[in-house]
Amino acid sequence: MLSRFTRNQKIGLGSAAALVVVVGIVLFAVAGGGGEEAAETTTTTSTSTTTTTTTPPPVAPLTGLPQPDDTKVSRPALMVKVDNTPKGVAVQEGIDKADVVFVEQTEHGTTRLAAVFQSRDAVVGPVRSARTSDVNIGNALNHPLIAYSGANSAVLRQVRTSALIDVGIDHAAATSIYTRNQRGGSSNLYRFFTPTADFYEVRGSDGGTPPALFRYRAEGQPSVGDPTPGARVGYGGGAATTVSYQWDANLQGWARTQNDKPHQMAGGGPRLAPTNVVILETPYRDSGFRDVTGAASPEAVLEGSGQAWFLSDGKVVGGRWSRSGADGAFSFVDAAGAEMLLTPGQTFIELAPAAGAVAIL
Repeated sequence: MLSRFTRNQKIGLGSAAALVVVVGIVLFAVAGGGGEEAAETTTTTSTSTTTTTTTPPPVAPLTGLPQPDDTKVSRPALMVKVDNTPKGVAVQEGIDKADVVFVEQTEHGTTRLAAVFQSRDAVVGPVRSARTSDVNIGNALNHPLIAYSGANSAVLRQVRTSALIDVGIDHAAATSIYTRNQRGGSSNLYRFFTPTADFYEVRGSDGGTPPALFRYRAEGQPSVGDPTPGARVGYGGGAATTVSYQWDANLQGWARTQNDKPHQMAGGGPRLAPTNVVILETPYRDSGFRDVTGAASPEAVLEGSGQAWFLSDGKVVGGRWSRSGADGAFSFVDAAGAEMLLTPGQTFIELAPAAGAVAIL
């Protein structure tokens, strides 16, 4: 205490003792001494509630399923041309990972797939050549990439002057993708099995995000239509292809059969069982091109309107498809003109060639 004073300000011991007594009396009075009761103290506790809002992940435009990866939601669609003849089917890979699969008629009643990827990647094949129908399909997808193993010069010109982004085997940026992903000899028609991610690396920034082709039921929203075990589609010609779909409650999809054989991926891979099947009665015209046998290459006319069948959740709805022009958007409605709602998931679109080619089972 003394260190706080100068020599001229030192306090004697008696004065210091008196000061202590005075301070003690004051403190005693403040504390409620002298027999008086202390004042009652009330404590109030404040509780705050925090509300957390969870934002659902974005939805993939071509499946209606959640996709938390923003880069996949916004990237372009990629159409891969895949052989669908019996030899091609025997070695197919990756079709089960596509968002949408178009089945188009080719020469002699055979079919080829335009497998459309966007929300996920896969190794897919065997990759085959482009057809003029691909331009009509791709125009609805906002500048999609198209992967194919070649085309005659006239078809190649159509592809390269269209809205499609070329990642075919002859495009300089994509050639190496094919050459490093071959199986078997160079003469093998079924040798190309390509990773979809590689195409995005070389030209993914050149395309546009696809619009939704369909609208989908919300979670818990009931499906509509008449219960059906399935449907059958026939493609005419010398090597006619027949396809059937059977509702499988365990797979929650339409188990696909082609030419009386279960359609599954190579090596005992997954059975194809898309969530939805959309069958479009489609006019075909002569494209003006011929294959190596001299057979006319048919071209799907995807404008105008026609009958349609929509298979989803074990049910079928008959309706119509329409498109105002080759560059327009598709419209899909039921018989009353109401917009169709599908179940979120993969959709197969069969471009059935003519009236009478479709049978609902």
